[in-house]
Amino acid sequence: MNGFSSGRLSRRHVLRAAGAAVSLPLFDAMLPRAWAAPSTFEPLPKSEAVQPRMICCYVPNGVNIIDWVPTDTGENYTLSPTLKTLEAYRSDFTVLTGMGHPLSKGGHSGADTWLTGADLASKPGADYTNSVSIDQLVAAFHGPHTRYASVQLSDMSGTGGAGHSHTLSFDPTGSPLPAENSPRRLFERLFVPESTADRAAALARYAERRSILDAVVGDAKSLHRRLGTTDQKKLDEYLSSVRDTEKQVERMEQWIDRPKPQVSDKGLQLDSKSIDAHDRPMWVDVMLELAYLSFLTDTTRVITFEWSREAGGFGMGGENHHELSHHGGDAGMLGKLAVIDKGHLEKLGRFMGMLKKTAEADGSMLDRTVILYGSGMNSGKGGDHSPKNLPLLVAGGSKLGVKLGRHIAFEEDKHPPLSNVLLSLAQRVGCEAEKFSDARGTLSELVS
Repeated sequence: MNGFSSGRLSRRHVLRAAGAAVSLPLFDAMLPRAWAAPSTFEPLPKSEAVQPRMICCYVPNGVNIIDWVPTDTGENYTLSPTLKTLEAYRSDFTVLTGMGHPLSKGGHSGADTWLTGADLASKPGADYTNSVSIDQLVAAFHGPHTRYASVQLSDMSGTGGAGHSHTLSFDPTGSPLPAENSPRRLFERLFVPESTADRAAALARYAERRSILDAVVGDAKSLHRRLGTTDQKKLDEYLSSVRDTEKQVERMEQWIDRPKPQVSDKGLQLDSKSIDAHDRPMWVDVMLELAYLSFLTDTTRVITFEWSREAGGFGMGGENHHELSHHGGDAGMLGKLAVIDKGHLEKLGRFMGMLKKTAEADGSMLDRTVILYGSGMNSGKGGDHSPKNLPLLVAGGSKLGVKLGRHIAFEEDKHPPLSNVLLSLAQRVGCEAEKFSDARGTLSELVS
């Protein structure tokens, strides 16, 4: 990786503008711009939280698929030029190629459907209809045992807009769950104890929410009798969402007096900014470090992390990721896209390394942490933003029954739904769901 920005002021440029051939001093603007210092965070030697976990990491805009896909399959496959970045962890991940969501329309709505498999145009007359994401099925199973049922991370806070989501997570009604992009706010939420004043304010908020929810339920019940069958069904779906919110309020009340885990912020660069090209590498690192600490302390067992929203994002050197995804087959742009892909995988490899270095029971944290990594679109050989042959890999989870160290390939027009993979992984981390989206079963090539 190049540690410097290429966008700097040259002496020739200044001299040409000035129209003079004189010796200039060396201005700061002429110096190479150094990127943020690398993280000094160190993983802990041991984990006591022996639990299955899942994190889904999303990169936007696809990849240089030419340099991504291995040329052969099986356990003895040859790593592709891009995947060579993860060579040190070859036995810890499996590559899946040729797969996609049959119902997806592709393009920059890929993040909206990556974990749902939904047809966003499925409901006549509606511009956007999503469904529950796989992480929320897992969260429903593990949530009662952790402070947070799930944690949503992204480089843009909130939920974003339909088709350009800032989150990968959607509740049972298909409504988006807001994401956090500030490392400092996330650290405080997860690990900093509430003050007496904060506790009182939180309890007051919970009481207010409960009062509002009670009023909504009361009004809805009286309305229900006056509606037709179709509208009653819609109202029932709405009430189901209200009941989920009630359960969340109850959870927060139950946990408010239970101490948060004591975690040091040593080495955590918490003031990194997600959409600052200078901070970008540091920000990705610290968000993954906080994910690691969340798992280590059993604060949550389910995390989704959208590294950048679709139609946006930086490479690790500040490159315009979205612009490069419209490469049109240009070799130079594809080469720059491959550099971004490798930069992303370096960050993923570092995260895998942290999990692997931390001993847990008869193995490491990585052995019980399932990582799904990839994109919801394929910029293809011509920049066509296809929903087919999505770049995907699964890492970790060897002690949960995930088969690692192989390349599993399918024909892009003849493949099981990607939902089969999602259901397979959900079951490996303990979720008892038998059905999900358009899944036709589990993927025996990937899980035992």
